[in-house]
Amino acid sequence: MIRNTLRDLLFAKKYKEIHNMLEEYNPVDLAELLMELDDSELAAIFRMIDKEKAAEVFSYMEDDQRQTLLKGFTSQEISYILDTMYTDDAVDFLEDMPANVVTKLLEHVSGETRADINRLLKYPEDSAGSIMTVEYVELSPEMTVGQALAKIRRVGIESETVYTCYVVERKKLVGIVTAKALMTNAETVQIADLMQDNFISVRTTDDQEDAAKLFRKYGLIAIPVLDLEERLVGIVTFDDAIGVLTDETTEDMHKMAAMAANEESYLKTGVFRHARNRIGWLLFLMFSATITGTIITRYEAAIAAVPLLVSFIPMLTDTGGNCGSQSSTLVIRGLAVDELHFKDLFTVVWKEFRVSLVVGTVLAAANGIRIYVMHRDLGLAAVIGISLIGTIIVAKMVGCMLPIFAKQLRLDPAIMAAPLITTIVDTCSIIIFFKIATMVFHL
Repeated sequence: MIRNTLRDLLFAKKYKEIHNMLEEYNPVDLAELLMELDDSELAAIFRMIDKEKAAEVFSYMEDDQRQTLLKGFTSQEISYILDTMYTDDAVDFLEDMPANVVTKLLEHVSGETRADINRLLKYPEDSAGSIMTVEYVELSPEMTVGQALAKIRRVGIESETVYTCYVVERKKLVGIVTAKALMTNAETVQIADLMQDNFISVRTTDDQEDAAKLFRKYGLIAIPVLDLEERLVGIVTFDDAIGVLTDETTEDMHKMAAMAANEESYLKTGVFRHARNRIGWLLFLMFSATITGTIITRYEAAIAAVPLLVSFIPMLTDTGGNCGSQSSTLVIRGLAVDELHFKDLFTVVWKEFRVSLVVGTVLAAANGIRIYVMHRDLGLAAVIGISLIGTIIVAKMVGCMLPIFAKQLRLDPAIMAAPLITTIVDTCSIIIFFKIATMVFHL
């Protein structure tokens, strides 16, 4: 194992070999490798990484490892790491730190870096301003291509991206120009003649998830971020957008499984934290299910007359819950990728209604034949078949409409997922089943 090799080299004090070995890894893989080390080995190995590469590796490490390293770092090492990190990465790191730790860390960075970090920390947590970076290439319309390329060579190493440059006049963004345009035109051409003035941008206060979706929609590498006065204050890059979408997807998955969202990884979350995240929804769903029990007790006479009815309740409720879950999953996904909107409500309802008729008819026919073969009771087969069709129609209507209404009310559609819809559909299916049974058997 590589971990054991590093340990042996460290014990033998073969630091040059360790340095050469670490050089073979890219920053992401190196961060994963360091995760396998003990705290006592971590600081020693980390100090053998080239300084410029170390800052990037540090940005990919887990928070607990970074805190371990900071405890053993000197003021100069802290200053270098934070000054070398891209501002947005430094902000992401500092946002997870206690306030007193942040204050202490900022004492060791340069005044310019401190000002940039403090400005970003003031934006709302889920805003585009909180994930933007201030390291970008700024050009003026009067520049020539030659002057622009010279500036990129000078400041590009400190910029998060040079593929898109931003043309600014009186602090306001007037256009963008791509590296491709700069490299394929003569050095005497003015930037004003190359820039595109029809560009996509976001405001600092826009939701970060909405900003991230623009990358998927328009295939962008970076999006400029403007303040309320249309001044360019930063850019959001695609790697930050991927991070946002990953976090949002994780949060939606938790909510769809009836759990509170949790940013920590599964293994690093304690037992009681896991229990706390789950127990709230479970209590709600458990007590909601008592409604179903109350309805069943109202039909004790029907059950007494035809005891066999009880054996079909699980099949009906499970089928209804599964059908509702299918519809809600498709609709929630459509809402998440901006494929569906509130104006599509009736189109979605009409489509799901037709789907439910097809699915319900097939399942009812299959069950009806099975019941008639097993029990030789045409009435019972009819009751179960009609109940199935009614249950599936209701389930798919509930499953497709609730997420859309939730989105319209500015709630997360993911909360209207399988557990909640199943509870609602269970109640409806029981009512439908016993209403039809009492009519058919005259109970």
